[in-house]
Amino acid sequence: MSLYKRGNVWWMRFTTPDGRELRETTGTADHRQAQEYHDTRKAECWRQVKLGERPRYTWQQAVVRWLKAQPDSPWRDYAKSTLRYADPLLGHRYLDQIDREILDQLKQQKQATKVTPATVNRMLEVIRVILNTARQDWGWIDTTPSIHMLPEPQRRIRWLTKDEADRLLTELPEHLVAMAQFTLATGLRERNVVELDWKQVDLEQRRAWIHADQAKGKRAIAVPLNAEAIVILREQQGKHPQRVFTFEGRPVTRANNHAWRKALIRAGIENFRWHDLRHTWASWHVQAGTPLPVLKELGGWATLDMVMRYAHLGADHLAEHAERIARPRLIRTNSGTPEKNALPKIAARR
Repeated sequence: MSLYKRGNVWWMRFTTPDGRELRETTGTADHRQAQEYHDTRKAECWRQVKLGERPRYTWQQAVVRWLKAQPDSPWRDYAKSTLRYADPLLGHRYLDQIDREILDQLKQQKQATKVTPATVNRMLEVIRVILNTARQDWGWIDTTPSIHMLPEPQRRIRWLTKDEADRLLTELPEHLVAMAQFTLATGLRERNVVELDWKQVDLEQRRAWIHADQAKGKRAIAVPLNAEAIVILREQQGKHPQRVFTFEGRPVTRANNHAWRKALIRAGIENFRWHDLRHTWASWHVQAGTPLPVLKELGGWATLDMVMRYAHLGADHLAEHAERIARPRLIRTNSGTPEKNALPKIAARR
């Protein structure tokens, strides 16, 4: 049978002139439209084999190929969720049929679900990556549509004071305390802490490393271990032969879990994610005077622009320059005579 149903949608199956079996969705629940799509695809396959026409590929084919090439990507699950949302509108279309108008329609549909602009933009980023890959790497299409992102409000950097951090650590269970303290000492991302292997640690040389395939920026990261990080690692020795951080003898799979969220509530800390521990680490560094180029290397950021969002938290290096235009201030004595005061008093505001 050339046409068959999966749920409410018609699918098609036929053998191409060169002997390949083709199975794909028609993208419609209407039998007449499905038959038309089937006949068109069958004719295209005939022209490709017999006349040498360039094959046309569907969005669904591109998604399948792209996902197969991302088996270990940390955002693969998120991408799959996003792609499922886009499938009803894009799934049955050819790549060369996906234009700005179609993507604007998808954008408006997503906005109507009352999600944030950032959520809409992350969806569009996934789609853009697949379209660009189909053009640049696979040669399936010649051009890609321009994708306009929604404006996103600038967010404040969320970080903890030392007192807030101590309050949170008091509320966390023991295994999460170790992981949170290690993050505050090294600035590593959640995944890198959770998956840290003893083979990536050299306690004698006081260093660890994140391999390129484990790093968000796809560049290896050298991690110098300060005294606090060393103490934490030594406390984990002997608990597991491979993984550093464990719970009841088994490797931890995630840190941002139910126990973490309940500890935040008990500590009275709001609007704070596990990743904000990394922001806290960077903020503490800047406040302690760590130069931004050094912080860039410590955090494994690709560009200095990524570090500049912390620059406002530390102004010690500007104090000397600010003093250059300071002037003595004239103050009045009890007799009414003006008098210079090199260190003027600041009157309290009433």
